[in-house]
Amino acid sequence: MPTTLEERVAYLEGKVEEHSKGLEDIKDLVIGLDQKLDRRMDALDQKLDSRIGALEQKFDGRTDALDLKFDNRIDVLGQKIDSRGDSLDQRVNRLDQKISKYFLWIIGIQVTIFLSIIATLLK
Repeated sequence: MPTTLEERVAYLEGKVEEHSKGLEDIKDLVIGLDQKLDRRMDALDQKLDSRIGALEQKFDGRTDALDLKFDNRIDVLGQKIDSRGDSLDQRVNRLDQKISKYFLWIIGIQVTIFLSIIATLLK
């Protein structure tokens, strides 16, 4: 152990210098780990982006297929509705013609009865 003041100061300066070198080594190690961590995070980010992109493409492909399937089903339903509407229009037209024909018969019968009553009253 140093006994004089100069020896003690020299001893302490040596210790401080050793600690300073140790701190610099730790600093270099931390900087190296930080850089390594940054590279790994960047690689992980790129990998995650590529996976998300693949999932988006897969999802878009499936939604496009579903959209096409639904569009086809809607078109088929629209055609069915149109054909039923046309059929209904035809039936309504036929019913209208029947009613018109029956109305003419009723009017004709009423006119005939009216004329018969007038003829009977005039005799």
